Amino acid sequence: MKVFPTYLMAMCCTAGLAVGFIGSAQAAEPVKTYTVRDFFQTPAQSAFKISPNGKYLSYMQPWEGRRNIYIKQVGSSEPAVRITAETARDISGYSWKGDDHLLYGKDFGGDENFHVVSVSRDGKDVKDLTPFPKVRSQIVNDLEEVDNEILISNNKRKAEVFDVYRVNISTGNAVLVAENPGNIQDWITDHTGAVRAATTSDGVNTSLLYRATEKEPFKTVLTTSFKESADPLFFTFDNKKLYMSSNIGRDKKAIVIMDPATAKEEQVIFEHPDVDVQDLGYSRLRKVITEIDYIDWKFQRKIVDAKTEDLFKALRAKLPGYEISLQAHSRDESTWVVAAHNDRTEGSRYLFDAKSGSLTKLADINPKLAEKDMAVMKPIQYRARDGLLINGYLTLPVGRDPKNLPVVINPHGGPWARDVWGYNPEVQMLANRGYAVLKMNFRGSTGYGRKFWEVSFKQWGKTMQDDITDGVDWLIKQGIADPKRVAIYGGSYGGYATLAGVTYTPDLYAAAVDYVGVSNMFTFMNTIPPYWKPLLDQFHEMVGDPEKDKELLAAVSPALHTDKIKTPLFVAQGANDPRVNKAESDQIVESLRKRGVQVEYMVKDNEGHGFHNEENRFAFYTAMQDFLGKILKPQ
Repeated sequence: MKVFPTYLMAMCCTAGLAVGFIGSAQAAEPVKTYTVRDFFQTPAQSAFKISPNGKYLSYMQPWEGRRNIYIKQVGSSEPAVRITAETARDISGYSWKGDDHLLYGKDFGGDENFHVVSVSRDGKDVKDLTPFPKVRSQIVNDLEEVDNEILISNNKRKAEVFDVYRVNISTGNAVLVAENPGNIQDWITDHTGAVRAATTSDGVNTSLLYRATEKEPFKTVLTTSFKESADPLFFTFDNKKLYMSSNIGRDKKAIVIMDPATAKEEQVIFEHPDVDVQDLGYSRLRKVITEIDYIDWKFQRKIVDAKTEDLFKALRAKLPGYEISLQAHSRDESTWVVAAHNDRTEGSRYLFDAKSGSLTKLADINPKLAEKDMAVMKPIQYRARDGLLINGYLTLPVGRDPKNLPVVINPHGGPWARDVWGYNPEVQMLANRGYAVLKMNFRGSTGYGRKFWEVSFKQWGKTMQDDITDGVDWLIKQGIADPKRVAIYGGSYGGYATLAGVTYTPDLYAAAVDYVGVSNMFTFMNTIPPYWKPLLDQFHEMVGDPEKDKELLAAVSPALHTDKIKTPLFVAQGANDPRVNKAESDQIVESLRKRGVQVEYMVKDNEGHGFHNEENRFAFYTAMQDFLGKILKPQ
């Protein structure tokens, strides 16, 4: 479960896209059935990065069942050297700090209290830079131009707020550089690493704070309702203005330049008529904007820099038929880590030498899955009962006629997030088992503008759920879905939508899988992480206030209406989940079992909000496929 806007975890009508859609079978010959392990195993090599000097290649590889960091010299035939030894959980992510150190994040049993750890390139010096229990930390700025220091924010002083510290990666010594008065949600640094802007929330209104130098106090320069957004991206290269993603005075977010001293919008860089525009790419070396990114039915890149256009032109010629992403580069931008992927494969990773034009394959992310056996994900649209246009994605099983199929409805989490086109191992596993899979961006999903988001306020279990139900009805009317073999599966808010589906439309679904989902709006509100509390008033306006909206929240809490549930249910929960407390799953399971409703329950003691350890993923998806298979009989 993610809270808008600070803790968000991220299509429109395109030319020729019909509102009604029926695909065709992709293959005449039988398709190979792959194992759960094939879909969800940890990649043998992934997360490739390159050192700033371009001499060393790093990547993640399993060791003792967990993803750890390995390093090898570029162009050397010597084997890579493992430099970390994490055995409890996968390393969640990492980055280079100069040419001699790397930084990575780790939490404990899925509690999301991430520590920042430094490790030397030879693996001999490992130091936890934030060795504080029950404290959440993150990197604010890697201070590329400073050899031995980084900026880290954490909430060790007070659980609800995050201060910024300048931390020495060799000694661990930390110096406070920005103390949070209690309402700051995000800190923004300029290109020198100075903390010069911040955004705040009082629960309802948001403000932009600014100071010309770190010696001056912050001043509030702009205040808006949380329904409007002016999100700082980064400073202009002279450190005087801010690039912003803003919907002030418009429905869709646009990229603008704002003078932070006056909060005056000086220039609109780019806007799109149908979707939000939220991101910019830039060259730190050349100090130019390189691309503008947005999503309509899939990720789109508007390149605004000639050198970047030449780079992509060369890569497109070498990797036709694939989406291309630049994942890392050397400081001089001569060497790049390139990803080639699409909706049917996680693809391959390459090392590209921009000077010579040579492209060297590093690894296939999942060579066990043949791209030809995977299913195509196609964009679709349908109208909700009140006329609102809903965008989504339909994946049909390969080699099956799109008629009378068993279907898994898969609403996304968030709910203030979105589904996107691309490879999804859950979708591909289900399609490989013979299911059609429908994912939809119900009202409230991000990216479609302010009105589409606001119309979801206080609509959990109501019109937001109707959008999902209407997707099922659309599939049935198209003749794609067998109305007696429709299941619903989702995680986080998608888990809530699953429970709401079997509670408020009990005859619609033949089976349901709830993965770390909310069941009781009252207990959920009472167990939120402490760092969500500054946004609680906002959350009350968007979802409901337990006091003022008591009747509403009671009406849309599946745990309070279990007498309506008759659909066979499978529930999965992490014991250490900080977002959706284990009690959310306990109460729904206990209530249903008392009534004799079939419910399977899986709890993993070393997991949090979702299962990240490989053995737990295998256990969950094996149990899910068996559960759905017994009821829907897809083959």
